[in-house]
Amino acid sequence: MRSLLLAIGTMALLGGCSLREPMPADAQAPTLTPRTSTYRDLLALPRPKGPLVAAVYGFRDQTGQYKPNPASSFSTAVTQGAASMLVDAMQASGWFVVLEREGLQNVLTERKIIRASQAKPDVAPNIQAELPSLLAANIIMEGAIVAYETNVRSGGQGARYLGIGVSQEYRVDQVTVNLRAVDVRSGRVLSNVMTTKTIFSVGRSANVYKFIEFKELLEAEAGYTTNEPAQLCVLAAIESAVAHLIAQGVERRLWQTADGSSADHPALARYLGRPDQP
Repeated sequence: MRSLLLAIGTMALLGGCSLREPMPADAQAPTLTPRTSTYRDLLALPRPKGPLVAAVYGFRDQTGQYKPNPASSFSTAVTQGAASMLVDAMQASGWFVVLEREGLQNVLTERKIIRASQAKPDVAPNIQAELPSLLAANIIMEGAIVAYETNVRSGGQGARYLGIGVSQEYRVDQVTVNLRAVDVRSGRVLSNVMTTKTIFSVGRSANVYKFIEFKELLEAEAGYTTNEPAQLCVLAAIESAVAHLIAQGVERRLWQTADGSSADHPALARYLGRPDQP
């Protein structure tokens, strides 16, 4: 009876003092990607006097980092879909008309198919009108994921008493992206920003290792680990870079807001290092 009571008390301690994350649930239905505060900052930016016609040809991974073994020696540590994230952030800001350039060959192929179909009788109603020319961009958005550092900072804490212990460990990684706006007419870099986002991982565990009676050992362990998704951190860094780039352009009078507000606008001042602005 004494052994049973001790085992029950130990498991209650493990469940109550350390492990507060829910157990894995059943499969959930797909949802929209969760967004961070940087996305809300993009929505809060003042509207432009006129949208900027911009093209995105790509947003490469220049880190050269791969996932550590034994996970995989061939899988990259960061997402390869950063160009799609950049397009999403630019459209969310409301400042850009984004032109499709990463899949430009697909657009050109489809236009050839339409022209070939128009030369035949009984043209489908949706392609009867003559194709207009493709839009040309005034700005090219260039950039890349330039750095991914692991174990920038790590540590933990724990305690053990009479064979009962709890512990917590954490690790901080870091991703850095570069974004620049290039004038198509002159090739001049109008604005250039670099943003950094930390990736936080934490693990908590509780364990018991205790002899209850002679040759009767009670051993129990429980724990969980939470890793901040790397792709969401890359997305947040890109969204922050877009907001910084827009704020720099307003400050340098490269483009203007619809209401004529200056870089002292609260949403812009926050990205120019002016938190005291009203």
